[in-house]
Amino acid sequence: MVLESPSPGWAEGGCVRTIVKLGVLALGIGLGASACHVGGGYTVGGTVTGLRGSGLVLQDNGGDNLTFSSGGTFTFTSGIDQGGAYSVTVQTQPSGQTCSVHNGSGTIGTADISNVIVSCTGAGRYAYVANETANTISAYSIDASNGALAPIAGSPFAATGTTPVAVAVDPNGAYLYVANNGSGDVSVYSIDDATGALTAVGEPVGSGNGPFALLVDPSDQFLFVANKTDSTVAVFETGSGGSLTAIGGSPFSVGTEPTSLSTDPGGNFLYVTDYAQNAVAAFSIAPGGGTLTGIGGSPFGAGSGALSVAIDPTGTFAYVANETGKSVSMYSLNSATGALAGLSGSPLATAANAESAAVDPAGKFLLVSTAANELTSYAITPASGALTAISTAATGTFPLSVVIDPSGAFAYVANENSADVSVYALNAATGGLTQVGGSPFAAGTGARSVAID
Repeated sequence: MVLESPSPGWAEGGCVRTIVKLGVLALGIGLGASACHVGGGYTVGGTVTGLRGSGLVLQDNGGDNLTFSSGGTFTFTSGIDQGGAYSVTVQTQPSGQTCSVHNGSGTIGTADISNVIVSCTGAGRYAYVANETANTISAYSIDASNGALAPIAGSPFAATGTTPVAVAVDPNGAYLYVANNGSGDVSVYSIDDATGALTAVGEPVGSGNGPFALLVDPSDQFLFVANKTDSTVAVFETGSGGSLTAIGGSPFSVGTEPTSLSTDPGGNFLYVTDYAQNAVAAFSIAPGGGTLTGIGGSPFGAGSGALSVAIDPTGTFAYVANETGKSVSMYSLNSATGALAGLSGSPLATAANAESAAVDPAGKFLLVSTAANELTSYAITPASGALTAISTAATGTFPLSVVIDPSGAFAYVANENSADVSVYALNAATGGLTQVGGSPFAAGTGARSVAID
């Protein structure tokens, strides 16, 4: 028997390895015996996004404190041996913000943990609206006291592509991404942190035919773009300076006419509404790679014209606004597999074509806009996910997009045919909707998508 030891410090997958060879080398028979991180253990880490305040302190298993002055990746100092538990929690919240931990607990296997996501949010600062017909982006500052909008100097900003139909802000509030349906590409704008003004970054990046919706994952690592005409989702890795690089295998086939995108809070699964297929497709997202793989049972049946999907902040329930079906499909979400299961009473009928859906950050209410030019709030029953209508308010004409600011205090609706944005105060206790003073606020022609920083 011959023992071969690698040079000191060599490791494979984080495990120190000794190779044992039997007999002569010519036999080609080898057995590997691994001793993982002997005396050190595996590390636990992840990413903090959206941090602007000071004072955030994270703990793992009630200790090993880490203090943050800015966002980014992190790793706890202490290691944990295979089979040991880890539990990442917020010991101290940053000033003016609330941070939530996702993928924060589990049992150590045979690799370091690097997918913990700590998402920090506060009051919305800026709002952006894609004006499809005007070929512009409207930009506003948000009054934190009442949610009212005021145009930012230089607004509206010229689109760098043709017919912008969707906007998304990255979790760190550094970039605005715009899907240009006519030119088949994505524009990138840097956001001035102090003013909210937009500056185009480079040339638009091709995504496919008919980009219709986009989404940045919770770790701010990937941008997903739904190409409605191609029936694909393009996946880009986001880089420094706003760069976008298509990952291997992109774009991915996703069904028929994808129209909206949402992930679970931990960024483990992607959900895509297939408008022509009357379904919602579900995919696992490869950690660190972004590759999409269909999960068992997908696609899951929805109503006619499945148009908009929303996931609650605990990753427990999913809701789909069915445009031509005039309903909302309701699902439970399996956090381990990503699979969806229809809830009792699903689908729930709406007064008219359901156009857009959004869940508030506390997971208490679902807001749905309809072609009746109304916005309705529904209370979400915590135990079952069932919906109960609470309040209905008038919107502008053809409300195609509804979002809720990160604090959960205000809701914003882009009205395509009246070229404006309706703003509502959302009562945190009751779910009641009250239109704020000055609403609706003028936007550009064909206002059809709104995003909040």
